[in-house]
Amino acid sequence: MYKVLVTDHISDKGLEILNNDPDIDLDYQPEIQWAELLEIIKDYDAIITRSRTPVNEELLERAEKLKVVGRAGVGVDNVDLEACSRRGILVVNTPGANTIGAAELTMAHMYAILRKLHLAHESMMRGEWNRKKFMGEELDGKVVGIVGLGNVGSQVAIRCKGSGATVIAYDPYIPREKGDRLGVELVDTLEELIKRSDIITLHCPLTEETRGMIGRREFEMMKDGVYFVNCARGGIVDEDAMYDFMKKGKFAGIGLDVFSKEPPDDKIRRIFEFPNISLSPHIGANTFESQDKVAIKIAQQVIAALKGEFVEAAVNAPFTVTEGFENIKAFLLLAERLGSFLTQYAGGNFKELTIEVRGGISEHIKPIVAYVLKGFLSPILDRPVNIINAPFLAKERGIKVVESVREETEIFKDFIKIIAKENGKEHVVGGTAFYGKIPKIMLVDGYWIDIDPEGVILMFENKDVPGVIAKIGEVLARHNINIAGFRLGRLEKGKIALGALQVDDRITEPVLEEINDIPEILKAKEIIL
Repeated sequence: MYKVLVTDHISDKGLEILNNDPDIDLDYQPEIQWAELLEIIKDYDAIITRSRTPVNEELLERAEKLKVVGRAGVGVDNVDLEACSRRGILVVNTPGANTIGAAELTMAHMYAILRKLHLAHESMMRGEWNRKKFMGEELDGKVVGIVGLGNVGSQVAIRCKGSGATVIAYDPYIPREKGDRLGVELVDTLEELIKRSDIITLHCPLTEETRGMIGRREFEMMKDGVYFVNCARGGIVDEDAMYDFMKKGKFAGIGLDVFSKEPPDDKIRRIFEFPNISLSPHIGANTFESQDKVAIKIAQQVIAALKGEFVEAAVNAPFTVTEGFENIKAFLLLAERLGSFLTQYAGGNFKELTIEVRGGISEHIKPIVAYVLKGFLSPILDRPVNIINAPFLAKERGIKVVESVREETEIFKDFIKIIAKENGKEHVVGGTAFYGKIPKIMLVDGYWIDIDPEGVILMFENKDVPGVIAKIGEVLARHNINIAGFRLGRLEKGKIALGALQVDDRITEPVLEEINDIPEILKAKEIIL
């Protein structure tokens, strides 16, 4: 049973998912005070927050059992990611759950400033009827420059193209193939996008790379009469520079949902003096649909993370989630099982691991390596190991991890191979996932074999003579252990063979000793996957 504490208000639909899971003990305290939280956090396996609760060093020091931090939303500004990573605490969020809400708000601001709708509304409320004052422009025919072609940026691109605009985008982390699919031209530099765009809209995260990315130099390069929209993060824009260029008459209109300080202080509020500016108080995710999606997604992510299942929105994972990541789940499972198999079969005292990834999956080598390390270290450590702390733990143990990418082999289109070395000794395991869905261990120390990486496996080396399987089967039968499958690999007839028996029950130490006592058996080990 996992204890989950929710410290902020989330939709009932997310709470239902948590309540209905038999493995979850939910404690919903959306108004909990900081002092009380510090007292009780030691008992919880997971915490779900929004922006109200800081998950900082003070809290983490007391969170003795904490395994997962769930941030119900996109930003993780209130979570100390480095401190969580050191402790092996997985941080998950919901980056795609509010995509439509944020995209639609962007379009609302864009149309408002193009057509001066907000100003026309205010005029009407004052009893005026001044049609000539509110001459606007159409989105049709404009060049819209999108900075950041992720979830929200892509949806904005689709909507702008549907309105007849030409869309260009700058995002150094997005492959051109995605731009081609969306009908969006990906430009090479931010400078090119800025100079060509009639409308510029931001949809990138706030990182050290993007902080202050739009400043005086960028505003200077923009067209006179440009429209500028920011529904992403406030810190991306230098608001002092924006104010100076507003006074120079640079902008035809500005739409803002986010600010570097929220609520805005008096210095930021200077920009509100500009007549054609459309404002909202950070409400990109404030739709009933978005809030339901956020709550459902964070509940699912936290439950999956607690149960050790695949989590696509791990913020502090030692890799970047890229296009097609969803399609390699079977290879990630295989990577973890290969690492665990290697340790259990050959031992875990290796000081060098070469992880070789071949074929199309090689673009995902970082997550594959993380899962290999998780599998390799878990059987030999008495502490929880996950994809977050596995690289840290490997480094602590002095393990040199070498990553290698190669072309696909003649035998398999995609293949993962681990080479473990120590004092001149070398062990090798490898495998693939057939049809991208069925993981198989195919290579063990030079032997080609076919093993389903799950359950209890009896691995044994034997003299390649008749009757060996019968003798092993007789021992297992006497102890009422059923054989579920058998695979054999050999290098040369009559020499040494490698066998893999998949059985339905654990093999106790006395039974294993009996098998090892069979004259033809050179080595036998139980593997649990």
